[in-house]
Amino acid sequence: MRIKAAVVNKKGGDFEMKDDVELADMQADDLQVHMVASGICHSDEALRKGTAEIGYPIVLGHEGSGIVEKVGPEVKDFKPGDHVVLSFYGCGNCINCLKGIPTQCLNYAANNLSGVRPDGSAHFTENGHQVADMFDQSSFTTTTVVRERNAVKVDKDLDLRQLGPLGCGYVTGSGTVFNTLKPEPGSTIAVFGTGAVGLAAMMAGRISGCTKVIAVDIVPDRLKLAKELGATDTINSKDTDPVKAIQDLTDGYGVDYAVDTTGVKSVMEASIKALAQGGTTATIAVTDQHVDLDTWNDLCVSDRKVVGVNMGDSIPQVDIPRLIKFYKMGLFDFDKTEKFYKFDDINQANADSVSGKTIKPVLVIDEDYKPGK
Repeated sequence: MRIKAAVVNKKGGDFEMKDDVELADMQADDLQVHMVASGICHSDEALRKGTAEIGYPIVLGHEGSGIVEKVGPEVKDFKPGDHVVLSFYGCGNCINCLKGIPTQCLNYAANNLSGVRPDGSAHFTENGHQVADMFDQSSFTTTTVVRERNAVKVDKDLDLRQLGPLGCGYVTGSGTVFNTLKPEPGSTIAVFGTGAVGLAAMMAGRISGCTKVIAVDIVPDRLKLAKELGATDTINSKDTDPVKAIQDLTDGYGVDYAVDTTGVKSVMEASIKALAQGGTTATIAVTDQHVDLDTWNDLCVSDRKVVGVNMGDSIPQVDIPRLIKFYKMGLFDFDKTEKFYKFDDINQANADSVSGKTIKPVLVIDEDYKPGK
């Protein structure tokens, strides 16, 4: 089947719109999905510019939402017409998947970051040559084919254009708090970086009952939005030492929990130094930067912990519906971070994401889609 897709042909190259990309045939446990929209994530940019690399040419995108067109004969839980949000693929069979931790799937890299489908076949081709995929999804397309495990069914009365980023950015930030840090009511948390992931973590801290939810950034407009979304305090680290400011806000103790979404060396180090004794920092950015730690003073004596978290330790089929419930309750206003772009304007949308002009760009792939239909 021939589709339209945004293809990156070389490391650091722009997205190029092509209408001659061939989509793989469906297999027994596949869904064919008509794409309505897709968020743009910083992980897409990391792969585009080569900070992380799968191979080129490649079709990126991993925050897709759409409508099921066809299902394979072994598909049990979906039917044509279902509205879905797409996320990563966990094999379901390895020991970690069986423990209920698909983000730690032993086959995670092979299934999501190898450039091919879980069975090793090509997801896309152009003129007979393989085009790499991402997350067994590649949502920067008009139509894609995914495994049943990639999809999460959502209510048809919701706006699919808004929902795609729940599959990565929002579930990563919130899941890091809900599933990994698990802050106790009355505890304190600081979030470094108020992009989509950081704001999701911040809202999760508020929902969890943290009495101090501190947002740290260098962009005043983002800090203003963070306050609107539930931050108790904001710190502009361009003007203020964030470690000292956090200590001042917590009676000199520091915070019980911190989340770094920036991947910037100095900021990651500050997120650790801002911890109270016994506190934990979660680092969740895709970055090639490293941190320097005095393991005796920063970690051992202070009994602090640093944990890495992949995709918020989430189970998409559990966590995404939970976020939608919070959204309907007015507790998780993720839509306030989004801005819609036409699919053909993907390079501008990505540039606005990189510059910070737009927190969460969303590509509207089907401009004829009407919410609630």
